[in-house]
Amino acid sequence: MRGKANQLKSPLDKNGILRVNNLRQLLLLLSLLGPLLLSCAAPETQGSATAPAAAAVPATSNTPAPTTEPIIDYRERFIPVVARHGMVVGPEELAAEVGAQILRQGGNAVDAAVATGFALAVTYPRAGNLGGGGFMLIHLAGDNRQTLIDYRETAPAAASRDMFLDAQGNLDHNLEYFSLQAAGVPGTVAGLLYALDTYGTLTREQVLAPAIALAKEGFPVSFALSFEINASAERLRQNPAATRLFFKPDGSAFEIGDTWRQPDLAWTLRQISDKGADGFYQGEVAERITTEMATNGGLIKAQDLAAYRVVERAPVRGTYRGFEIVSTPPPSSGGVHILQILNVLEGYDLQPMGHNSAAYLHHLTESMKLAYADRSLYLGDPDFVEVPVDRLIDKGYAQRQRARIDSERATPAAEIAPGRPLGDESTETTHYSVADRFGNVVSNTYTLNFSFGSHIAVPGTGMLLNNEMADFATSPGNANAFGLVQGEANKIEAGKRPLSSMSPTIVFRDGKPWLATGSPGGSVIITTVLQMALNAMEFNMNVATAAAEPRIHHQWMPDTLQMESGFSPDTVRLLQAMGHPVNISGRTTGRTNSIMLRDGWLFGASDSRRPGGWVAGY
Repeated sequence: MRGKANQLKSPLDKNGILRVNNLRQLLLLLSLLGPLLLSCAAPETQGSATAPAAAAVPATSNTPAPTTEPIIDYRERFIPVVARHGMVVGPEELAAEVGAQILRQGGNAVDAAVATGFALAVTYPRAGNLGGGGFMLIHLAGDNRQTLIDYRETAPAAASRDMFLDAQGNLDHNLEYFSLQAAGVPGTVAGLLYALDTYGTLTREQVLAPAIALAKEGFPVSFALSFEINASAERLRQNPAATRLFFKPDGSAFEIGDTWRQPDLAWTLRQISDKGADGFYQGEVAERITTEMATNGGLIKAQDLAAYRVVERAPVRGTYRGFEIVSTPPPSSGGVHILQILNVLEGYDLQPMGHNSAAYLHHLTESMKLAYADRSLYLGDPDFVEVPVDRLIDKGYAQRQRARIDSERATPAAEIAPGRPLGDESTETTHYSVADRFGNVVSNTYTLNFSFGSHIAVPGTGMLLNNEMADFATSPGNANAFGLVQGEANKIEAGKRPLSSMSPTIVFRDGKPWLATGSPGGSVIITTVLQMALNAMEFNMNVATAAAEPRIHHQWMPDTLQMESGFSPDTVRLLQAMGHPVNISGRTTGRTNSIMLRDGWLFGASDSRRPGGWVAGY
């Protein structure tokens, strides 16, 4: 597959000194260091995510099962990347290759997911992170079960309901988005290490070594990275620590091909490697975070960091035409609403309508509106509010909801309203999927919220802070800047996790993992993952085609049907004639990174809607 490091020249110069000057040399370095880093691992037990004996029967065997279908059908317009043993699909090349190298050297999918997550904190700073949070969905082949690791950020103890309102009761967006008060207590480090300690097979030192090397030795700036930093340059330059991190000493931007080194981030990663979670949530890293907070009006204190805890939760699950869908539970609304929409659509014969026809898109849109209308009334942190998950995903409830849909006309959003709409979420999250040769699968989504989070870096750490406090209902009962009113279930409370749309999902076919997927995109994550799964399940598309097809989004309020470019003008006119307020903005919707597992093969696709995505397999 890609990234064949064994064909590269040695990174040692004539004096035996290590020099890492480009991507190809870095990949060789990982290949050379791998056996040494993993020397304490026992290869015959590496695949077990629960116990050594559990890895005996891989789901992706070396001998593909007999099939009458071709591995690749070249009549299709979009072709996935194919691998036999292991695969990582992510938003950035170097981090995906790090994960694949861990798989090649005997690590399991959780080891690779953790290594990829830490590497993305170095190579994909707009969303990869140490200072954010997310959700990791794991399929454990040995036990044939799934679990969800919730490492979402939490509100500091000093947070309060009206903390972003001014004296007149108006929402201060600069305070909400771009201040130290916008930061929730980070969960990423705790979450990744919890996954590794509980279900991985390698040591912290082994999975963190590639990220530390990338930060210390540096790597060449890609087009995607250069574009992302320059797009946020004005805001990043308003913070001195972020300016030192992302720009040259003279203040100029790094050019494509320049080597970007992050010694402060390498130091922080080394603290985590040496001391585990205590190396981040206590000690010198924590002291640097809390000093910055105390100096500049932030809320996070040492007690907040020390008190942070990961929560392992049961995923939500449902069925659709013989497939089983396993997804993310509250405090994410993603899994609940994906299942709600699928339950409603299951009552229609969709294939005869035709994929992305006006009839199909009409029923899809109406189902989306019903689910999103429930979102703000019912969804929040289940440790603080009662969330009626079982009732929302009940097929009887879906039948009653289906009866509300007029197959000929769009229902105005105002006539649906059982609850209150939520404000907009940032679209700048990231997702990656991992599958190993032992049958374990990981679907992971994590974020800083906005691209580059609050755009504030903690001095001496090389780390950006999140602005996840903006995901709470920051002014319950009042309209925000977008004219939307938010609900009480997601109000700010100390220690609470903000509602999310992150939706790492695994689809099962005949009891085996068949599709691992997820996406960034804020509130559009749910509809993106939904359409990715529907394209594969209902219309039998390969994973690359399912990702590439144009998508729609409707979140009930505002009452607008967002459509990507690529739909027939005739289809658009038919939808408008049915009463849908269509908006074709030219913007894309989501960015999936997915793996399909079929007949002993792995098929990967990184959504081409943004540059830099990568499929690494072997």
